[in-house]
Amino acid sequence: MKKDGFTLIELLITFVILGIMVSIAIPGFSRWLPGYRLKSATRDLYSNMQLAKMGAVKNNADWAVVFNVGANSYRICSDIGGDNDWTNGNETVEKTVNLSDYGSGVSYGQGTVTIPIDASRPLGDSVTFDDDETPNGNDVVVFNSRGMINEQANSGGEAYISNSNNSTYVVVCLSTGVILMRMWTGAAWE
Repeated sequence: MKKDGFTLIELLITFVILGIMVSIAIPGFSRWLPGYRLKSATRDLYSNMQLAKMGAVKNNADWAVVFNVGANSYRICSDIGGDNDWTNGNETVEKTVNLSDYGSGVSYGQGTVTIPIDASRPLGDSVTFDDDETPNGNDVVVFNSRGMINEQANSGGEAYISNSNNSTYVVVCLSTGVILMRMWTGAAWE
């Protein structure tokens, strides 16, 4: 009489092999995860800036990305409100993103960057979108109905994002409305 199936020894050997493979894979995965989360947060910021730009064009009105470095967050706003201030709470908020939700120490910061992405802005500020229209000087980038940065507000800037491993990405927005994403390799921007 023939019986199909596995013996106890075969099952134990399979579990031992799986255990060895998992113990080898976990350290590599834990080194890979912070970089993945940082890249994800940076891509989301890039996409959300594109969302604000396209929203401004579609609605024929100013849209803004309002950065709050202290709270480690940013908001996409579609209406400034009646007080002409993107930062006081009267604006219409389309989306709020908290960088700390990504984990792995993702936050605004320059990590080990030694060369600024824009030589006209020295290292120091993690977010350099200084908006002259906001009384408190918060970092705001305003897109107009042509998809360009509102020239009265600012002439462009960048947002540096790093993680617990001091890896860094930057999202740059030029005055023309062009949005770029770059990674710091440890010696140069790529």
